[in-house]
Amino acid sequence: MKGNITNWGVFAGLSTLVLAGILATHASADGKKAAQKTTAGGCVITVTRTACPGKEKESYSKCNGKQSCEIADSAATVQDCAAAALKACEMLRPQVTKSKAVTAVFGGAPVENGKNFCAADRTDFNQCAK
Repeated sequence: MKGNITNWGVFAGLSTLVLAGILATHASADGKKAAQKTTAGGCVITVTRTACPGKEKESYSKCNGKQSCEIADSAATVQDCAAAALKACEMLRPQVTKSKAVTAVFGGAPVENGKNFCAADRTDFNQCAK
């Protein structure tokens, strides 16, 4: 009978350790998820397009058919986020999109006070008729 009690004690002890390990792993995984959300929320770029007349479907296709959308960027600093926002101003299809407005948020705060990174006088804007 003593052997059975001893074995039960070992089993109970191991069960407790296994359960504690599972709970610790779960808590660690939750902690990692929260950290990833914070990191992923680093740089968010908002792009709003103005389509050339009759080209709305094509122009808005990069935002799943919407005029405006948010794009997560992997920028590590506010300066990198600003550079990514400026790059997002580039007009890849000037006969489809008339112009863009691009703003950025880094760590939940507007980059450069929420300015539009796309200058209105860009030479690649307003090329619809050409």
